[in-house]
Amino acid sequence: MPENLSAYNRIAFVSNSAWSVYNFRIEVIRRLLEQGFEVVVIAPDDEFSQLLVSEGCRFVPLSFNNKAENPFQDLAFYAKLKKLYREIKPDFIFHYVAKPNIYGSLAASALGIPSVAVITGLGYAFAKKNWLYWVVKQLYKRALKRTREVWFLNNEDARVFINEKIVAIEKMKVLPGEGVDTQHFAPIEQTSIKKERPFTFLMSARLLKSKGIGLYADAARILRKKNYDVRFQLIGFFEKHHPDSITQEDLNRWEKEGLVQYCGYYRDVREYLQAADCFIFPSFYNEGVPRSLMEAASMELPIITSFNRGCKEVVLNNSTGYICNLNDPFDLADKMERVLNLSEDDRTRMGRNGRMLVIRKFDIAKVIEEYIEILKLNAEIVSQVKF
Repeated sequence: MPENLSAYNRIAFVSNSAWSVYNFRIEVIRRLLEQGFEVVVIAPDDEFSQLLVSEGCRFVPLSFNNKAENPFQDLAFYAKLKKLYREIKPDFIFHYVAKPNIYGSLAASALGIPSVAVITGLGYAFAKKNWLYWVVKQLYKRALKRTREVWFLNNEDARVFINEKIVAIEKMKVLPGEGVDTQHFAPIEQTSIKKERPFTFLMSARLLKSKGIGLYADAARILRKKNYDVRFQLIGFFEKHHPDSITQEDLNRWEKEGLVQYCGYYRDVREYLQAADCFIFPSFYNEGVPRSLMEAASMELPIITSFNRGCKEVVLNNSTGYICNLNDPFDLADKMERVLNLSEDDRTRMGRNGRMLVIRKFDIAKVIEEYIEILKLNAEIVSQVKF
């Protein structure tokens, strides 16, 4: 193995937003930068692109719509990626989300650049077995043959790709989600502050219907009728052009009913997590492993989430929180009522169990090690070919 790993040093991250790269992979990027790698982020420009630059990355804007179904646009996207890769000359590429995974992997292979496809979740293409599912499945089959490895964030997504014969099992690896920095998301004792205000449920998510926000409002309505002194807070950002987006009118209606208090979007949610008593995430979206669940559990919050791929992995039912039925506001309300009726000692114990689970299973150090290992393997292969 070559002594200087970073001699093969230009690493590209290709995704559908600078926001996702910064929020889910910044700890990995920081470690690579510390080790002397040059990191290039290729993604649509947004407010997080300059944050990536300030961390030491080179940012290359790339506009595309990950949900568009136009084959001509996809061909143009493939050509655009191929042109960029020729110009940037990365030594290794990590692709995220469907279109970069497919067209980025094909473009990288055409230029002889090794890559990893990271399946961050199955998304809408795999929600129904229709024509879109069939097309995406065939494209994935072709593209993933050409990658060095294919990474999944949960076992169920990996199982789908095995059962559908999309990727060879020897190429597959299941990561513990995208990890969480358990030192950054650590609890601070504030019990006296918590006792001064109502019991607080908190949900933090992209404002999409499939994240279960409507279910959260419905469960709040059920509990309101039982006269509990409770707050239901919501943090997240709008995706106005997303077909599944919650609208401002929805939020206004829920706030007028006294159900959900929308607190806006915050880059650092620790203050809200620290002030909350229980974290809610009733998603029925095709998740990877939700970062928000890992962050909440890491800060010793009991969590309630749905029996959904990627979500149930973060909860030990009755030990670190509760798992509710999919798309069932009554069961969600029942689980929330159970938490309300726990003693403070039992809730504290549940939160501590959750943090221990996250440290053992989802700590970011485990994920960083996977990135370093694949780059070591690539450097070894390159050095054998060259020397």
